[in-house]
Amino acid sequence: MTSPLIIIGAPSSAGAYAPGQEKAPGALRAAGLLECLRAHGVHVDDWGDVPGFRWRVDKANLRAMNADKVIMVARATADRVATALAEGSATLVLGGDCTVGLGTVAGGLRGRESVGLVYVDLDTDLNTPESTEDGALDWMGVAHMLGIEGTVPGLVGFGPRVPMLRPDQVLFFADDNSKPFERKIIEDRGIAEVRLATVVADPSGAARSVVDGWARRFDRLLVHLDLDVLDYLDMPLAEERRRNRGLRFDQLMASLRVFLQARNWVGLTVTELNPDHGENDGSTLRSFAESLSEALSSSPRLRSD
Repeated sequence: MTSPLIIIGAPSSAGAYAPGQEKAPGALRAAGLLECLRAHGVHVDDWGDVPGFRWRVDKANLRAMNADKVIMVARATADRVATALAEGSATLVLGGDCTVGLGTVAGGLRGRESVGLVYVDLDTDLNTPESTEDGALDWMGVAHMLGIEGTVPGLVGFGPRVPMLRPDQVLFFADDNSKPFERKIIEDRGIAEVRLATVVADPSGAARSVVDGWARRFDRLLVHLDLDVLDYLDMPLAEERRRNRGLRFDQLMASLRVFLQARNWVGLTVTELNPDHGENDGSTLRSFAESLSEALSSSPRLRSD
């Protein structure tokens, strides 16, 4: 019998620009995510939520707001992810803003150094509290994973090693929005990327090239999905409301399905979903839950046949 897919909720918007994302884990459950997964033949075990946090202005730390709460949520997420992976299960982490992904990576690294991260996002999240003044940590996550100069020491150092990842362990997928500061880091450190135009041209093929090439050398493959990668007018789910820019929903799911079919895939983190967006009747969330369930059911790790 296959191991169950472990569901871990991280209801936090601590690193965000405003409240909203902290509602996502509960909203996805209410939209029938677990029932959809089971209907698609996935054995699911819901481990509930880690302690969360609703965003608030942190006037004492205006360049890295709510950093202590971001660390709290990430550490709790890491503990549950590490336990699930040690038991041989795959994990689905429901964020929350995208700093939750730091917890998934930290958990994935416990007892295993060979970890690769596919970061599906229009942004590259390589900013630091020194490079930008807005103080929102949710576009600084990868900078903290890599230990870029100017990041928050407590957030860089809560995992099993410092820095958590080397540049060769990260691949940006469908990125198309990097500040000059971020672009220089990508180029100087040789971080792999498959840019948005390439993914739009052939979503499945672009993902397949990653799975068959870059990702093969890792024992554990993690996928971080920031729904800000979506064109908001095609599927209004994300916190970021970019219009006529990004992936269509079908393009995203075609790519994601390929990543989840990788033999070394062990964890997916879904972030930046704002349940207040989409249709009032909940149909947008239900469509997402159904499509996500179908994609997960294609994983060899989660099939009993």
